[in-house]
Amino acid sequence: MAHPMEVTDSDFEDQVLNAGTPVLVDFWADWCAPCKMIAPIVDQLAEEFDGQMKFTKLDVDSNPKSPMTYGVRGIPTLLIFKDGQPVDQVVGAVPKSTLKSRIEAAIA
Repeated sequence: MAHPMEVTDSDFEDQVLNAGTPVLVDFWADWCAPCKMIAPIVDQLAEEFDGQMKFTKLDVDSNPKSPMTYGVRGIPTLLIFKDGQPVDQVVGAVPKSTLKSRIEAAIA
């Protein structure tokens, strides 16, 4: 069963920027209600796109450097990276269909 893996500021470069596949990074925090709403959707998509895209989560409270680097101002923010560069961004709790279409576009 595929689940999003936790990443931190210290392993962000290795796990996200140097990944061999596109990577979705879910910028979240424990106190964020919309983050909790979107988490099961991200889990489902991690399962559906297992092997095609890597799914990660980054706690913005414990890891302030990466969100600042990529201009994350609100959470949840989902950034999709391809070849070490951000190629798409989704802010807020969105429907699964929206997220799925953005992922499909990134891996196409």
